[in-house]
This record gives sequence, structure tokens and C-alpha cells, in this order.
Amino acid sequence: MADITDIKAILYTEKTIELQESGVIVVQTSPRMTKSGLKDVFKEYFGVTPSKVNSLKQSGKVKRFRGKIGKRADFKKFYVTLPEGAEIANLSA
Repeated sequence: MADITDIKAILYTEKTIELQESGVIVVQTSPRMTKSGLKDVFKEYFGVTPSKVNSLKQSGKVKRFRGKIGKRADFKKFYVTLPEGAEIANLSA
């Protein structure tokens, strides 16, 4: 079952801030999170039922540090559309 600890961060970039103005929040989660699990987390912890949820898997970049190759962690990104007039209290950048 999904939990609030599976949500890693709310992403704040130029693109996501523009999306927030139209009621879409971009959330970075662990790869095991599902759409229905994310809806349950939003309903339980934030008191808002999302009207639409889109997801994508993003693989971690392969980076080189001092000649050694490493890989960043994979994660999932969700685009959560909130109902008209709904807000989440703790969304300050």
C-alpha cells in the first residue's frame, strides 16, 4: 500500500510553476507508487481527491565522477490535476 513516505518531492521548475497556476502539481515519487495509491495519499493526507493523474517513469542519469561511472536513482513523476478551486496548503517553494 502506498504511503506519504513514497512521495519524495514536489518539483519546482519554471515549467511546473506555470502548471501549478492552472491547477496541476508535479510530484516525484518512488518507482513503486501507482496512480490509485497516489490518489489515496492525496485523499488521506491533503483532503483533496485529484480529478486526473498522469504518470511517467524516469530513469536515472549515468554520471561520471573522478573517472568512475555511477547512476542516479530511477523515479516516477506524476502530474496531478486538482479539482477546480482546490488547493493544498503546504505548497510554498
